[in-house]
Formats: sequence, structure tokens, C-alpha cells
Amino acid sequence: MSSSIHLSRLSFATPDGRTLFDGLDLHFGRERCGLVGRNGVGKSTLLRLIAGEIAPRSGKVTVEGSVAVLRQLVEPPPGLTVADLFGRREALALLARALAGDASVDEMAEADWTLEARLEEALADIGLAVGPDTPLASLSGGQRTRAALAAAAFDAPDFLLFDEPTNNLDREGRRAVIDLLIRWRHGAIVVSHDRELLDHMDVIVELSSLGAARYGGNWTDYRAQKNAELEVTRHDVATAARRAEEVGRKAQIVSERQARRDAGGRRKAGRGDMPKILLGKRRQQAEESGGAHIRTAERQREEASEALAEARARLEVVEPIRIALPSTGLVGDRVVLALEALRFGHDPGRPLATPLDLVVRGPERIAIVGPNGSGKSTLLATLTGRLPPLSGTVRCPLGAVLLDQQVSLLDRGLSIADNFALRHPEATANGCRAALARFRFRAEAADQIVGTLSGGQLLRAGLACVLGGASPPPLLMLDEPTNHLDLEAVEAVEAGLLAYDGALLVVSHDEAFLNAIGIRRGLHLPAGTIDPG
Repeated sequence: MSSSIHLSRLSFATPDGRTLFDGLDLHFGRERCGLVGRNGVGKSTLLRLIAGEIAPRSGKVTVEGSVAVLRQLVEPPPGLTVADLFGRREALALLARALAGDASVDEMAEADWTLEARLEEALADIGLAVGPDTPLASLSGGQRTRAALAAAAFDAPDFLLFDEPTNNLDREGRRAVIDLLIRWRHGAIVVSHDRELLDHMDVIVELSSLGAARYGGNWTDYRAQKNAELEVTRHDVATAARRAEEVGRKAQIVSERQARRDAGGRRKAGRGDMPKILLGKRRQQAEESGGAHIRTAERQREEASEALAEARARLEVVEPIRIALPSTGLVGDRVVLALEALRFGHDPGRPLATPLDLVVRGPERIAIVGPNGSGKSTLLATLTGRLPPLSGTVRCPLGAVLLDQQVSLLDRGLSIADNFALRHPEATANGCRAALARFRFRAEAADQIVGTLSGGQLLRAGLACVLGGASPPPLLMLDEPTNHLDLEAVEAVEAGLLAYDGALLVVSHDEAFLNAIGIRRGLHLPAGTIDPG
């Protein structure tokens, strides 16, 4: 029997009662499937249901074949080794006893003499030169992710389940994940916002509150199909708008005709040349007939207005976000950042190997790139004054704003609107609301408490509060802005940065994101030991 995963009438709710799926039907075969959707829609939960880690409220998950799940350990327990990820600690211990001559005859027969070599080969294939006995706590986050990838694929399961496999990986690590999936000949379900990775999928499944929609092809094919849907939705909005206008015009005509009839009836009654009983009967008939016409016209007008509102709501869901921002006024030759013979780091004895020199003029867009551990986040902390230089100078004559991964410049206990008002005390209440609306925080959405926001909402709120004022900062620095964001949130961030005309300094391994925001220059940091991750 061929391997497959089938979800039948699947329903699931969170502990607080929020329904994620209700009657979901899906089928996965021998294919590489990218699972996309907004944060919170249930992508990771769906993987856990397929893996059998949690049970559905109703419905059924049928798995024909073996399944392996990518296990990413943020804080590995003490004593855990790479071999534990592979589930081979006991087998390696048996092999060690056999090699030392301490194993029984039966144990000698059970020993897998090729195991250690195969483990090292699997790790090398993913770009990791460590032994199976290496403690996980001694590895960086990116190295642990690579080891977990190798472990998941080691036994050639029928299905791989990957949840954001490229998060926290440098460029080399991301390439290793892509290469693994390119070589993969079994089934794979990959939750990811990495568009480069998704471009190597065979099918895209979009998960939403309405259910699941399947799109044949990779990410590029999916976007083309979504763009076609967008054109259809725009046509529906235009058609609904014309219908609402036509119905409104007809309703106005009905109302005006009825008003003229009423006026004519009053004039005829005033002449007194008609018996009162007949006059009363005609008045009643006219009122009933006119009232029916008016009620019909009003009903049609309400229905047309509802149809238009629904079409516009669908358009807002599928239409890419576009943002207009005030200008920074930054001229092309103005120096916004100058570094001279800069050495930085947390340990004076272990600074960056080569002193760093850099001049940023005007609205340049520069990516800070390098492998994990090269000091990219440490450099941003030094440029913004959070960390003093070990030697050399940093000049930022026009000032700068850093949006770190936690968006720590926002007060978690205040609303988005209150945070905006704190940063822009000169803004009026209407000005504040208008600025936040440009980033799709409209009406009560602007009153959300920052501490309750999702990752994508948090970064979008940070951009709104930093860039939405009358005078955006001339230099903006961002540290891995797309980590843990869904694709819709990434596109919203891209829209905000494309509307910004100041200088950008961005730490990111996401090449699709860097291309989308117009990065034209790279500052490459060599491998080092400044940052452990």
C-alpha cells in the first residue's frame, strides 16, 4: 500500500474553546507540501495531530506509513547528546561495549557496526561536523536545528513533518535544509514562511479559518493563483458597487414617486369632490401599495450594501497591504552612519577579528550578513549605544531607531495607540488613528494591548509607531525581522519598508525578504564566536 495521510472531518479546539478546525478534510500523498497560513490558524497543531501527539475533538487522522517529526530543542536538558536526537544512545553504548570486548555473544550479534559511521555521514550531509556523543547544550541554536533535521531523515520515514525548519539558521544552514528536501523522495509536510524553501514544494496548502485550500505547484505558482483570485475579487467589488449604486438610485426614484402620489392625494382630498368613504379606501390602497414598494426598495438596498461590504472584506483579506508614509527628507549625500576601525563584542579578549570601517550615505539599504555566531546582533547593539565599542568609533549624526526581535521599544502594558502617542506627543488623536490605520490597525484594532499581539502584529505595530509619525527616523535598523512571522505579516513588513525612504540596516538570512525591500549592498561579517546562536 502506498504511503498517505488522510484527515477526515477533523475538528479541534484550543483549551480556551477557540475552534481551529471544524470538519476539515485533507489528503497528503508522496509529495512535498508547504503548509501556509496566518499565525494562530493551527498549522503547528495540525502537524501534532498528524504525529499523534494530541487527539482531535472529532474526526479521524489516518496515516499509512511511518512519520518523523523535526524536534527543535530551544533549551536542551543537561546530559542530552546528538545521539539522543537520533534515538541511538543505547545502540551506541552497545557498540562501545562490543568494541571494548565487554559485550555478550548475543549483544555482539545485535551490534550495528556501521551505525557510528552512518550517523556521522548523516550529520555531515546537513553541514554539521560533530560526533554523536556531542552534548546538545554545547551547540548553537542553528547547529541543534541541523542535528534535528539529520535525525528526522535518518531512518528514511515515509513522511517528514517540519515546523519552521529554517528559523534561526544562517544562509548555509538554510541551504542545507533546502538541499535535503530537494533530495527527498518520500512525503514531506513543511510549515514555513521561507519563500525560497517553499519554492521547492510540489504543492501548497493554505490553512485559514474557512478550512484548507490546495494549490498545485510551488510558492511562485501559488502566488500567481492568488493574484488571479485577487483580480476576481476586485471584479466582484466593482460589480457589487455598481449594483449598490443602481439599487440606491431606484430606491430614490420609488421614494420620490410615492412622495408625489401622496402630495396629489392630499390636493384631491382638499378639493372635496370625492365621497369620504371612497377617498379613504383609495388612500389605504395607496399607502399599502406605496409602503410595499418602499419596503422592497429598502430591502434591496440593504442586500446590495451587505453584498458590497462582504466583497470589500474579501478584498482586504486577499489584497496585498500598501502603505504610504511621510518622507524622512534624507538627501543622497548625507552621512547617516560612520564606523572607523570598530572592534566590538562582549569580551575584550575576543573582538571581531578585523576592525570594521563603514560609511552609510543617504537612503542606502544594507544587509548585515554572516554565519550564526559572527556577531550581527552584537554589532547592532553597539551601533545603537546599548553596548560600548571595544575600540574605534561609531558616529550616527542624525540618530537611529532599532527594532529588535522583541520590538522592545514598545511598552507591553499599553495599547498600540498609547505607544504611538508616547513616541509622537505632537500628534493629534485623529493623526494617531490615521497613522495606525495605514498599517491596518483601524478603529478598535488600535486599542489592542501590545502584550496580547502576535509576532506579526507586534512588528507591524513597531513599524507603525516608528515610521508613522510626521518625521520618520533617517536610519532604521532591524534584527531578523521575519523570524516567526507568517507570510502575510512578512508582506506587511515589506510594504512598510518599501514606503520608507530613509536608510536601512537589516540583519536577515531571508534572501527573498532582502530582495523585496530593495537591499543593494551587503556588510559581511566573518565567522566568529561573539554570538552563541
